[in-house]
Formats: sequence, structure tokens, C-alpha cells
Amino acid sequence: MPPPFLSVVIPAYNEALRIGATLEAVREYLASRDYATELILVDDGSTDSTPAKLEDFRSRCPAVRILRNEPNRGKGFSVRRGALEAQGEFVLFTDADLSAPIEEAGKLLAALESPRADTAVGSRALQRELIGVRQPWYRDTAGRVFNLLVRIITGLKIHDTQCGLKLFRRATTRRAFELQRVERFGFDPELLFLVERLGGKIVEVPVRWNDNPATKVHFLRDSTRMFLDLLALRWRALRGAYRL
Repeated sequence: MPPPFLSVVIPAYNEALRIGATLEAVREYLASRDYATELILVDDGSTDSTPAKLEDFRSRCPAVRILRNEPNRGKGFSVRRGALEAQGEFVLFTDADLSAPIEEAGKLLAALESPRADTAVGSRALQRELIGVRQPWYRDTAGRVFNLLVRIITGLKIHDTQCGLKLFRRATTRRAFELQRVERFGFDPELLFLVERLGGKIVEVPVRWNDNPATKVHFLRDSTRMFLDLLALRWRALRGAYRL
């Protein structure tokens, strides 16, 4: 059997309340495609009924693969693990809450297939009118400040690194995943920084997006950790710690 055209990676940690609806939406979307796909679910050491829900879904969709982290390692670790396990020509990762609807993946695929880019990043910043349900003002402001810091510290030209919908050309970005160090919410800037350092082309694509108040990101704790991850990224790059 030939390898799939598209691999979809979904990291999940204690997502029992919403993972069922997410998986059904993704299943329906993939079933409607005219190319081969695979779905990889990464359970990040969940302590609720998420593992049981994933297994129930796999019982109805045997082609689904489930990876389990023990103990909890973080979103960055989970995305990295799923991407390195993927077999598709393209690898998509999406947040478990589908804040950016899975149907928006088509925009990212079109963006990669046209200019032969290596990574397509879903963005809330380019066309803010596409945002349906907005974040509280303090989260929105913090996000803008963080992305400004990302551009200053990493040199990336991307206006929104944190939207949970990204697509990668596997052959040209696998090395970036291998070099990725950040394991929690601040992994996106490092991963994109590495893609660019390795000669990859990144395109930013406006997508529809709706805030989900049940976000797992703790405003103060995780914002501080993400800023420290940015500084650590710059330090590693200056020291030549990334063996490109």
C-alpha cells in the first residue's frame, strides 16, 4: 500500500469532554478527501477518560494510530512524536478543540502545493475578520506582544506562530522536528525557526478561528514559560547547539 498523502496529528491531554466531537469532525473530513490519509492521536498522559474515548474511536476506525506518553510531556513533545511517526507526504497538526476548523486545512494544502513552500501556518493575524469568537482582551494583547517578541528574537516574519493549525512537507521539515527541544506550549517558534534555518520556506495563511474558553494554556504560568523558551532558543542558536 502506498504511503498516505496527508497525515493528521492531534495531541490530546485530558480532552474527554470534547475529543469525541473533534474526532468525528476529523473523520468525516478525511473520509471526504480523494487522497489517502492517516490519523495519529497522541494521548499526552491523560488522567481522565480520554484514553478510553480514543480506544473507543479506534475500535470503529481501526486505521487510526494511538500513541501514549507516560507521564505527561507537553504539547510540543506530543506534536513532535506524532510528526516523526507520520508517513504522509504532508503532516498536519491541529489542536484537539478545533479552534481552527479542520476544513481550513484545504487552504494550507493549496498554499504548499502552489509555491512549493515547506510549511503553511494558519494565522489569526492576517485577516482578523475571520475570527468568530474572540479571546478575552488580555489574552489577545498578550498574544500580540508574544508574537512581536518572536519576530524580534528569532527573526521570523510570521505574525501568528501560535494558531493550532500547521502543515508541513514531511521530506523537507523532518530534520526540524528532530532538532526541536521545547516540549510544551512554546514549541511553535522553535520549530518554525528551525524550518527556516534549514532553508525551508514558510507561508502564513489566514484561517477561520474561534476561541475556546476551555483552553489548557494557563495565562501567567505558560506565558512566562513561553517567553523563557524564546530566550533559550536564541541562546542555543548563538551557541551553535542546533546541529543542522
